[in-house]
Formats: sequence, C-alpha cells, structure tokens
Amino acid sequence: MPTERITFQGHDSTLAARLDLPDGPHLTTALFAHCFTCGKDIPAARRIAARLSAMGIAVLRFDFTGLGHSEGEFSNTTFTSNVADLRAAAAYLETRGMAPSLLIGHSLGGAAVLRAAPDIASVKAVTTIGAPFDPGHVTHNFGDALDEIAAKGKAEVMLGGRPVTLGHDFVKDVEAETLGPIISNMKRALLVLHAPRDEIVDISNATEIFTSAKHPKSFVTLDDADHLVTDPCDAEYAADVISAWAGRYLDLRPPAPPIGAPEGVVRVKEADPAGFLQDIQHGPHHHAVADEPLAYGGTNRGMSPYGFVAAGLGACTSMTIRMYARRKGWPLTGISVDVVHDKVHAQDAETAKDTRVDRFVRRICFDGTLSEDQIQRLLEIADECPVHRTLEKGAQIDTELAVCPSE
Repeated sequence: MPTERITFQGHDSTLAARLDLPDGPHLTTALFAHCFTCGKDIPAARRIAARLSAMGIAVLRFDFTGLGHSEGEFSNTTFTSNVADLRAAAAYLETRGMAPSLLIGHSLGGAAVLRAAPDIASVKAVTTIGAPFDPGHVTHNFGDALDEIAAKGKAEVMLGGRPVTLGHDFVKDVEAETLGPIISNMKRALLVLHAPRDEIVDISNATEIFTSAKHPKSFVTLDDADHLVTDPCDAEYAADVISAWAGRYLDLRPPAPPIGAPEGVVRVKEADPAGFLQDIQHGPHHHAVADEPLAYGGTNRGMSPYGFVAAGLGACTSMTIRMYARRKGWPLTGISVDVVHDKVHAQDAETAKDTRVDRFVRRICFDGTLSEDQIQRLLEIADECPVHRTLEKGAQIDTELAVCPSE
C-alpha cells in the first residue's frame, strides 16, 4: 500500500501522521486513534490499516500531541485535547476531499472516537478495540503517582514499560468524562472488539459500551488477545472482522472500470518479514493469506503457494463440470474435488534422471442419480477445465520490475 507521511495542525501543535492509501480506487476513508501513550506505528494499527487499504479504504493514523513524532508536551494533554486532535485530523482529511466515514479507536483512543463521533458529520460507523467505558479507568494504572500528581501537579508513571509524565489536568479531565449518554445518542453503527483476558481494560467496559449503544451494534470477542493486540494472528483477525463489518455500513462499491479493462489484478504483499506470511488481494473485495507450514519456517496461517494452485484446479474443475451438467439438465446434486500435489520423477522425459515434475491428482465425487455414461462424460469434461489446460500445457510468465511506493 502506498503511504504518505504528512503533518497537520492539531489542537495546539503540529501532529505527525501516516496516510495509508489503496493501491486501486479510493472508496472511503477511516481515521485511527491509537492507544494511550502508544503511537500510530504499533503493529495492530499497521495491520488493520493494511487490511482496510486493501479494501479501498484509506486510513489516517496519527500520533497524539506529545507522542511519537508529533510536537507538543504530553504532560500538558488531556482526554479533551485528544478528542480535539481527532476533530483536527477529520478536518484535515475533509480539506483533501477525504472526510472520514469510519472511526477506529484502540484503548483510550476508543473512548476518544466515541466522544468525537457525534461531532464529525461524515462518520457513519465506529469501531472500538479494548476501549474503556469510563475514560477515568486509565488512572488505576497510575498507582501511588496519583498522590504525587495531586501534590505537585504532575508525576512520572511507568506505562507500557516506559516513563511518562502526566499532569493534574489529565487526571481531572478523564475522571470528569461520562460517555454513557454520548454513546446512547451517537447515531452511528458500532462495532465493539474486546478480549476477555484483557488485564488493562476489563471486558466489563465493553459490555457497558455495547449496552449503552443503540442498534446497529455488534460485539465480537478477541479471545486470548492481550490489550495491545501484539500477536499478529489477533491483529489479523481484528482487521478481518473490521473490514467485513465496515462493508455493511459504508459505500464500498468501486467505480465502474473503463470498457475493455481486465477483470482485475491479484496483488501479493509481504505481511510478516520475519516469516513467509503474504497478503493476497484480488480487487477491493477478495482477500486471502498465504504462508508456509511451521516445518518450513512459516506460521501456517494460510495455504502454501502450491495449495492455491491446487485450489484453483479444484475450483475450476468443479465449476466446469457444473456448467456442463446444468446445460444438459442432468441430475447432478453435488460435486467435491480433492486435489493432491507432489513432485514425481520424470521417467519418460528426455532429460536427466533426477528431473522432477509436478503431479496433481484429482479425486472427483458426484452426488445424484447419474448413469455410468453420464459419470464418464463428466470425468472427460473435467479435463476441459481452463486451469487444467494451463497446467497441462504450461504457461509463459513474463516478469517486469515495478517501482515500489516508499513508506
């Protein structure tokens, strides 16, 4: 996905952001608010942004005031100032003709998007991940520092393994905020994502958010995920849920292609440089992942490349048989195709003895009261499958060098 590094004016300082853009048509825009003291580049935010941009949804993720690459003093910020930064981000997007229709907030960022949503007219849907119902909930992480903040006006606390200076205004502001009435009158579709074992923000917060909201609303568990959604599998799941859910409430219909345009491009992008996980996107609506088994250094989160080849052969075989049987009016009620791939010695080839070729074995099962002649004819038709012909005859593959967009 092409990514722009941008800056815009926040509530009182310049904020740093990344705008992840679709490779194809831009259908709509999402605005992502990161967790308390985190940043725009945490793995969960990157993964969700990549998944949504593959659907045609541009994603703006930015660092709140005083965090990451943004200017300003974090110790002088409040929950109210975070919400103001969100409004500023939405206003910036509007100046570019990309007013956001989806807000996504993680942890305290989730509380912020709930608070900001009614003030951003373009927003149609809101997603929260591990968000507190009561923003003041975050103060339980401050421990004895609350007394020091009360006495001295600010104090250093350890959050996420690093020291952060918090001021009295922040504590006072979050403790005074009440989201219940705002959520109840938000008038936006809501998706609540939360992990039952979240040790930072208890799942009871998700229950209160969901209960306060009016329909349409959805509640999906993140199972064993931690609060920061650090496991790539959990981030991938959250991204898939958000992208599927958002399509129900946002207008994601792509513009009509020009006459004579190809059906589409299959784009494969590395998702995990430490392993072999790949994101596969065909147009704006079809997504899959490819991987290698654990034994080969992968994480086994998707089919192998040869698995996809076998799937293509099996699917094409079944479709070709169905079209023929439908045209003939034969009583074929079901088809299943098992495909096994391996390498075998090319004993009959006029090459060296150790030459190996690909071998695909199809096992086709027909349901229905078919005659022996009909079954035999359908087996012959299986060989007319276009993918079968491609594999059987071989194909020409032309490789070109493309200029990759820099992040």
